[in-house]
Amino acid sequence: MGDVLVRLPGVLEPAAGNQHTIAVDCPAGATVGQLLDVLARDYPVLGRRIRDETGAIRRFVNLYLDGEDVRRLAGTDTAVGPGQQVDIIQSVAGG
Repeated sequence: MGDVLVRLPGVLEPAAGNQHTIAVDCPAGATVGQLLDVLARDYPVLGRRIRDETGAIRRFVNLYLDGEDVRRLAGTDTAVGPGQQVDIIQSVAGG
């Protein structure tokens, strides 16, 4: 077991107790989906902002594992382990 560092944009910080980074204890071989399950358990509002009711990553939310877009890897089945970093980026739309 070890920590995966999850970094949030300012817009999501209030949903995580005003934290910019969260250290999540993950066993080796865990998946991004399991990491998101832990976040949703500890921060339910944050969990709902990241994934929809089916568990899919919301369309305007991007997750990067050590700089790689998880959608280009194995999505929520992407393996994540201690010492890695997940950046959660919420797209901003406007005109």
